Amino acid sequence: MSLAKSVYNAVFKRNSVYVGTIFFGAFAFGIGYDLATTAWWDAHNKGLGSTDIYTSLAWIGSNG
Repeated sequence: MSLAKSVYNAVFKRNSVYVGTIFFGAFAFGIGYDLATTAWWDAHNKGLGSTDIYTSLAWIGSNG
């Protein structure tokens, strides 16, 4: 049995499995994309966030 036939029988033969696969794939992709863009954003803007500024001001206030 070829790979295409196996994939067809496992995923595409029944509409409910096909739609479920699409929904699961979209959900997983959304989570992965969110994690990747958040990690990139945090790395790109390191030290510029409100929590970073508040932490540095609190450190200056307690040591100054």
